[in-house]
Amino acid sequence: MKKRDGLWFYAFISPWLIGFLALTLGPILFSVYMSFTDWDLFQSPNFIGFENYNNLITNDPIFWKSIGNTFFYALIAVPLGMSISLWIAYFLNKKLKGITFFRVLYYLPSVVPVVATSLLFVQLFAPTQGIINQILGFVGIEGPHWLLDSQWVKPALILMSLWGVGGGVVLLLAGMKGIPPELYESASIDGATSGQSFFSITFPMLTPVIFFNLVTGIIGALQTFAQVFIMTSGGPDNASQMVVPYLFQNAFRFYKMGYASAIAWILFIIILIMTLLVFRSSSLWVHYEEGKENG
Repeated sequence: MKKRDGLWFYAFISPWLIGFLALTLGPILFSVYMSFTDWDLFQSPNFIGFENYNNLITNDPIFWKSIGNTFFYALIAVPLGMSISLWIAYFLNKKLKGITFFRVLYYLPSVVPVVATSLLFVQLFAPTQGIINQILGFVGIEGPHWLLDSQWVKPALILMSLWGVGGGVVLLLAGMKGIPPELYESASIDGATSGQSFFSITFPMLTPVIFFNLVTGIIGALQTFAQVFIMTSGGPDNASQMVVPYLFQNAFRFYKMGYASAIAWILFIIILIMTLLVFRSSSLWVHYEEGKENG
């Protein structure tokens, strides 16, 4: 009977198992091999050892610029987006008439496809006809050229990233709903102000959600692709070039699949290190309920 149950188990999971081996694990292992080859998709791969990695690290200034741009974007967009989402969630947690409408309103942008959002912001950031510069013009400020200016293109992408903070807001709002109201009542009896209650009760109780948002935010920011590919193509003068768009260009524009695979694995190592650092630091600031261990 145990043998029969085991066979049924493998029969039921076989579609997923086959899909995982053929569509996930297989391509991952193949990309490891490709990163040590020179392959243009049309000829047989030529094994060249660590040459791709050596060229990336020592002879490719665009790669290092894309690394710098990616880190600049992540180090500003992620903390800024998390701070704004926490601020919005705090006010959306108030018991006010019609608050459900505003909760839906703030969440809707996060479900808009990134392609549509990118095309929208191309129009918003237009130098002369863009709504943003027109609004600035009304108050006597000459707006920058945004996506056409190497000094302003990264700030423009960071501003665009704030459009999708609704996903984080929903998680934080759910976390706030799970905080026992007795804690606030006790704090109020002790004479605590709203600010003291926030930093003594709300924020510590939300740290598991903030931790989750931080990890996913870092991973997402380091893998930014569609916005750059659609809005700037890495320009002007590679000022907005990031790692994944650069990977895509090498793979599907220059047909350097081995080189692109090496970029992918370097990015994987960077993401892995960043994620491990956040996990290691979580024991210092993430607070869980009693009986739950910090993962």
